[in-house]
Amino acid sequence: MDTKEMNFKLVALLQGWDPFKKGEEAYDTEIPEVIQAVHNLHHPSDLAKRIQAIYEISHDQWIPLQDCTKISYKLLAVKMEAACSI
Repeated sequence: MDTKEMNFKLVALLQGWDPFKKGEEAYDTEIPEVIQAVHNLHHPSDLAKRIQAIYEISHDQWIPLQDCTKISYKLLAVKMEAACSI
């Protein structure tokens, strides 16, 4: 899987994740930031903390770190799948 395909999968995962129950369109600004973080970070807890910060800054609401950790594992699994298919 190439980077473009991986990014499409990451976008789909993030669009399906609705931590504030606002609908998938509510997160258009956060998704690119999270995808960049996926590319830069390799550990689920580091990514989870970054996701938590990105969403908190944009929405002035806090997401439990456990919820961010769950999505970080899913995102990193896509990243690992892409790396293994090269």
